[in-house]
Amino acid sequence: MIIAIDGFSSCGKSTIAKALAAILTLPYIDSGAMYRAVTWYFLEHRVDFTDEHAVYDALNHISIKFVREGDQNVLYCNGKALREELRSMEVSNKVSEVSAIPEVRIKMVTLQQQMGSNGAVMDGRDIGTVVFPEADFKFFLVADPTIRARRRFDELKEKRRHLSGRSSGQPQSSRPHRFNP
Repeated sequence: MIIAIDGFSSCGKSTIAKALAAILTLPYIDSGAMYRAVTWYFLEHRVDFTDEHAVYDALNHISIKFVREGDQNVLYCNGKALREELRSMEVSNKVSEVSAIPEVRIKMVTLQQQMGSNGAVMDGRDIGTVVFPEADFKFFLVADPTIRARRRFDELKEKRRHLSGRSSGQPQSSRPHRFNP
């Protein structure tokens, strides 16, 4: 059984997909984490995103798999478990650029189709239209923009607390900070 969960950012796709996969004892495949892993690899290996040949060569050296460790779904890239690395600001700032590269999209869609071929719960953009258009069940999640903005803000605030070691979540400078969902 293949279940595809699509939707806007901060609508709860991952939360629902993880819970559903656990209930149904199906693998959970986080497609967004896969694009983040490629971005991390490119940054670690100083791959020039604009060099088609460098991108193609790098993609041929990337191996991605998910491993269930307790109640966690851990992504491994070339044998290295990636956790905090995937959510770093450096990766977050470049993942859109990397995921827009046609060669990256082709490689990730192919890998997602292989991973999910024996059944899975998968979340991410275009999962029900491009990756698994014939999925057994397809969901598209929506949420009020105010709720989505609050969720993203809370996520970034929590990340900042962990990165800075501060628990207040207050900006370190007096400059006003804007958040655009």
